[in-house]
Amino acid sequence: MNTPLSKIIKNVSSVTLFLVTTLVANASYAEQNNPQLLLEKVTNTTFERIETEQQTIGSNPDHLRTIIEEELMPHIDYKFAAFKVLGKHFRAVPKEQIPEFVEEFRQYLISNFAVALASYGGQELIFEPTRNSEEAKSITVKAIIREAERPDIHINFKLRKNKKTQEWKTYDLVAEGISLLSSKQSEFAPMIRQQGIQAVIDVMKSQNSEPLSVAVN
Repeated sequence: MNTPLSKIIKNVSSVTLFLVTTLVANASYAEQNNPQLLLEKVTNTTFERIETEQQTIGSNPDHLRTIIEEELMPHIDYKFAAFKVLGKHFRAVPKEQIPEFVEEFRQYLISNFAVALASYGGQELIFEPTRNSEEAKSITVKAIIREAERPDIHINFKLRKNKKTQEWKTYDLVAEGISLLSSKQSEFAPMIRQQGIQAVIDVMKSQNSEPLSVAVN
């Protein structure tokens, strides 16, 4: 008995959909278990958006914040980073002020990343191969920013694996030996000691409210 053509097409479509779904799921699984692959995907997507949306950025520079929010922040462990910045002062900070500090620090990171990427103009980001990370709880992924006629910039992405979700997320960026978290900790620590956590929150709020000003490439 011949099978109707419509049923054959339906079966082929179902199999195709299953294969595509499986491939996407496997790719996502591979990325989540390989920090280097994850970083490459995230940074490439971010840079591509910055390049293709230059016209929007030119008329509304704050659009850069939107790109950072949508592409980078889901892969940044900003809570862990915020607590690392507080360091030994964490216990002295009133608990009711912690959520506000964390949220302002999150926005602070977005603002800083937006300013840093405002001058992006097609530089090449080259990742060095990483060791097997299946059993690791934290890892450093090394990369080089390369631009014609300029010295290479060496950067390290520090990542940790979430115990509950098993997701890899970045919590620190070290550029030419200078840690973002360490520099912010050094900047904020004296302020926390002398004026309290609210002074730091106010400083971050002030910067977060400033409009971005960028030159379109």
